[in-house]
Amino acid sequence: MKFQSLMDELGSPAPAFAVADPSGRVYRLQDFRQSRALLVAFICNHCPFVLHILDRFVALAAEYAARGVATVAISSNDVTAHPEDGPLLMAQLARERHFGFPYLYDGTQAAAIQFRAVCTPDFFLYDADRRLYYRGQFDASRPTTPHTAGRPGAGATPTGADLRAALDSLLLGRAAPTEQRPSMGCSMKWLPGREPEWG
Repeated sequence: MKFQSLMDELGSPAPAFAVADPSGRVYRLQDFRQSRALLVAFICNHCPFVLHILDRFVALAAEYAARGVATVAISSNDVTAHPEDGPLLMAQLARERHFGFPYLYDGTQAAAIQFRAVCTPDFFLYDADRRLYYRGQFDASRPTTPHTAGRPGAGATPTGADLRAALDSLLLGRAAPTEQRPSMGCSMKWLPGREPEWG
């Protein structure tokens, strides 16, 4: 099912998350305190919306890492329902696609709830003070699926134009873009009884 991000209030503080990667190393918000900005992306292994942009997203994260932007990807899906999103396959995907950033397994879904993540992908960009600067789509492209067939952007090549524009604006010290479009993707796969009221 197709969902859109919630578009929380700009200027909101970054949640104090603590999430482990598949090897068990825990990453916390303060681990990235030296970075000029922090990009948190909720993704997963199986979602066609994620797979559509994945290689371009990995390249963009590497490009902006050289400019002081840290990136963290988090997978929060219920792996009982979607075993392809489990830690072992997450680690495999990260190796195969050459992730240059941590890919964390949010098995309790605490981080998804902290960030109010709704879909995959869902992007949250924080400035140097860790205030929300951008939340929205990677770009206007969409995969060709039964939900997107015939719609604008379906099957288009991803560019990361929207996220790139926000990153550039932030690094230049400008105000957050006034026009921000929500991300669209697969719904978060919540654990039984864990789905929040806004999920």
